[in-house]
Amino acid sequence: MKIKFDLKKLHLKETFSIAYGNYNHRDALLIELSHQKCNGYGECLAIDYYQINLQSFVLKLKEIQQQIETQKIIHPKEFFKFLLSLNLHPFLLSALDCAYWDLFGKLENKSFIELNQLPSENLVESSITISVAEIDQQIQKIEKSNWNKFKVKCKGLDKNHVEKLLAIDRNIALDSNASFTDDDCIWLQENENVQKFSYLEQPRAIDHYQVLKKEIFANWMADEDCQNIDSLSELIPYYKSINIKLMKCGGLTPALEMIKKAKELDYKIMIGCMTESTVGVSAGCLLAGLVDFADLDGATLISNDYATGNFVENGKINLSGKPGLGVELIKI
Repeated sequence: MKIKFDLKKLHLKETFSIAYGNYNHRDALLIELSHQKCNGYGECLAIDYYQINLQSFVLKLKEIQQQIETQKIIHPKEFFKFLLSLNLHPFLLSALDCAYWDLFGKLENKSFIELNQLPSENLVESSITISVAEIDQQIQKIEKSNWNKFKVKCKGLDKNHVEKLLAIDRNIALDSNASFTDDDCIWLQENENVQKFSYLEQPRAIDHYQVLKKEIFANWMADEDCQNIDSLSELIPYYKSINIKLMKCGGLTPALEMIKKAKELDYKIMIGCMTESTVGVSAGCLLAGLVDFADLDGATLISNDYATGNFVENGKINLSGKPGLGVELIKI
C-alpha cells in the first residue's frame, strides 16, 4: 500500500460568516492510499477554532509513512485499530480511516453501504447553511432557495430575529456556534414557540451546557460539546440531539459505533460536515440512512471542488452506489 498527501485550498462561493469569524477559503489535506491500481481518498480541514495545524499533520504522516505502507490489506475495522496505535489527532485519523474504507471497498468492488449493510433509501434531506447577516437578508436567502431545510447561523441572540424566523413557517434550525448566554438559553427553552425550530445547535461555549434542560421546549443539539463516543453519557440531561462530524470523532469507523451508542441513549442524531470538498461530504452521505438530520452542504459552498462522489442537490442526498466511498478526483 502506498500513501500520498497534498495540501489544497478550497475557495468558498461567498463569505462564510459564523460566530467564530468570517471565512473565504478553507485549507484542506487530501490523503490518497493506493494498492493494485485502486485509490482511496480521505480529507481533513484546518479549522481555526479547533486549533488545527495541517503542517503538523504532514510531518506526522512523513513520520508514520513507512508503518502505513508496510501494512497488509486487512478489514478497515482492523486497520482502524492499527491507526489508533499511532496516536493521531482525530481530524487526521478521520482522513486516514475514510481513505482506507474507500480503498478497501474499491479493492473488494463493494460500496461502504454494502460492506456495512446500511440503509440507502428514504434518506433524510440535508439543510443548507445561512451565514450570519442582517435578518432580512437571511430571510430573503431562505425564500429564494430551492432547498427545504435551513440552518441559520447567528452571533448572539436577538429575540426579534427569532420571532421573524418563526413567522416565515419554514424548516429552520438555529446554530449560534457557542455565542448564546445562559440567559439566552433560559429564554429559548422556556418559549413554547421554539419547538418550531428543528434544533438549536451548540448554544453555549464548550463545557458550559449546565443551564440547558432538554425536557423543556428547545431541541438542544451538541456540536463542539460532543466530540466522540465518550461525550454521550455526560450530555444526557442537557441535550436531546447530537451532531456527529467525521473529523471530530475520528472517521467512519468510530462514527458507526457512536451512532449505535447514541441510539441506545435515545438521542436524535445529525450527520454534519465542515465545508469539506466532495471527498469529505461523500463519506458523510453514506451515514444518512442511520440519522434523523443531515447537514452535508459543505461541497455545495465550494467553488473549486476537486472530486466527484456522493453529493447533495437542493437538499436531496444522492448516493452513487460505486465501490468504496465512491470518490474520484477530478482531472484538471
